[in-house]
Amino acid sequence: MIQERAIRTDDGEILHDSAIGDIDARWLDEGFWRSQDAAHAHGGGRGGIVFVDTPSGAAALRHYRRGGLIGRFNADQYLWTGARRSRGFAEFRLLSVLHDAGLPVPAPIAARYQRHGLRYRADLLTARIDDARTLAQQLEIGAIDPELAGSIGETIARFHVLGVCHADLNAHNILIDSQDAIWLLDFDRGRLRQPALGWQQSNLHRLRRSLLKVGAQRFGDFDERFWHPLLSAYHAALGAER
Repeated sequence: MIQERAIRTDDGEILHDSAIGDIDARWLDEGFWRSQDAAHAHGGGRGGIVFVDTPSGAAALRHYRRGGLIGRFNADQYLWTGARRSRGFAEFRLLSVLHDAGLPVPAPIAARYQRHGLRYRADLLTARIDDARTLAQQLEIGAIDPELAGSIGETIARFHVLGVCHADLNAHNILIDSQDAIWLLDFDRGRLRQPALGWQQSNLHRLRRSLLKVGAQRFGDFDERFWHPLLSAYHAALGAER
């Protein structure tokens, strides 16, 4: 079980899993790791993440950044509406719930916000899943088949039956590890909802659009080889869980 502990800082607050003991605020500072030559960049998402090796183990550090047009003028500042609603704290707590429920998500380690008047910046540190590829990377090398599709469909159904709505389910946020286990990443703006066909189908449609965007259309048999098996496994698992 993730047991959270909050620590006040000069400009904000850090939330972390008490099981790791004391935490150094520098663990949440990308600049610190880069100064130690201990940060390894990883693409994907807005600005990507960096992989770091903390005293508590391998981790992935994410600094929240804005995307789209607004990101050109405001890279990483958000409107302050309270600690509970800050991006890092909200995602840390959702991941804690999902992790404790046995769902395949990275374990949260720590989150923080740094407040400056009506604005704040945020960071999140999670356990790193080693020896894994994103679904986008699998697609790039053509390593997709009905069995993989079925595993992904079943995994998504496990989240949906518990009412977990992923705000940006895409090919970069689905991870396949060396044992072919499926993990879901990046629960920024995700939330728990009453299970309903509308938002569940919206999640799936978003994933399909992402797959087409990263090149699924180059496989003439993509639907038969991957998408239809994914949907079939998803609906079977959803019915069985219910």
